Amino acid sequence: MTKSFHFWLLITVLLTTTCFVQAQQPGEMPRIGFLTNNSAATFSAGDAAFRRGLRELGRIEGKDIDIYWRYAEGNPERLRQMLTELISSQVKVIVTGGPSATRMAKQSGTMIPIVMATDPDPVANGFVASLARPGGNITGLSTLAPEISGKQLEILKEVVPRLSRVAVFGTSSSPGNTNRIKEVELAAAALGVKHQYVDILGANDIEPAFGKLRERRADAVLQLSSTVFNSQRARILELATKYRAAVIYPWTEFVEAGGLMSYGVRLTDLHHRAATYVDKILKGAKPADLPVEQPIKFEFIVNLKAAKQIGLTIPPNVLVRADRVIR
Repeated sequence: MTKSFHFWLLITVLLTTTCFVQAQQPGEMPRIGFLTNNSAATFSAGDAAFRRGLRELGRIEGKDIDIYWRYAEGNPERLRQMLTELISSQVKVIVTGGPSATRMAKQSGTMIPIVMATDPDPVANGFVASLARPGGNITGLSTLAPEISGKQLEILKEVVPRLSRVAVFGTSSSPGNTNRIKEVELAAAALGVKHQYVDILGANDIEPAFGKLRERRADAVLQLSSTVFNSQRARILELATKYRAAVIYPWTEFVEAGGLMSYGVRLTDLHHRAATYVDKILKGAKPADLPVEQPIKFEFIVNLKAAKQIGLTIPPNVLVRADRVIR
């Protein structure tokens, strides 16, 4: 029998026996689980934002609420084990920090409410029936915004002189990657820019991808969201400088750590908002009745230090449109 079979058998036993286990007693702190396939270091800012959101709602960790933090560090087997731990601990809510964790929780069959802190397309991923009416035990926040890729390419075209070809870094095993590529294709066609997709499945694929930019005649890089990239942030930023690559990132956190520029949703804002879903569910709301939120605020961040390192001058008309400029 496979490891997968043993895992789902264990989940079935846990679900079957839940009704025979003594429920959480009145007066006990409600227990919630936070599950992600990322590392604790990668999610530190998001975790802090989530705690802050709970505090603003009168829920202080260790006093009013107990949080079981689980980081799988990119290991699927570890993610399964951690999910099993959370279910057996009878947490009241599971907060998932990314689609990999959400998918595994859904596949387990658990009826514990699940709050997505972030997901690129929860409908396409099969997590909810619709954004307005999730219809099951999963709800939360989505980063779905098809216009983002077009805006990112527009920025690259303004920043990089004579831009004609863009390398698109993505991870094919990442949920939502196919939809993001389609968005890039439409935007590239509209802007008259050629693009070449580069599949990066693990850490060992990153340097070869940067090393072949000149061979691919790519003038810039558009990086899609991926757990691989999140866990290898420092390495990516180091290589972008080494190969003097103009890269636009989907997350502000990359630019704050030394990247060139980003346009997208701020992850800490999503984690902060996830606390409101947890609070409502603990007060009795059902996930099926809580619409999934789409982003309404996008940030354009530019790092002039990074631009100087790769010998790039950011045009004044681009700088004035930036929400924040790191000097």
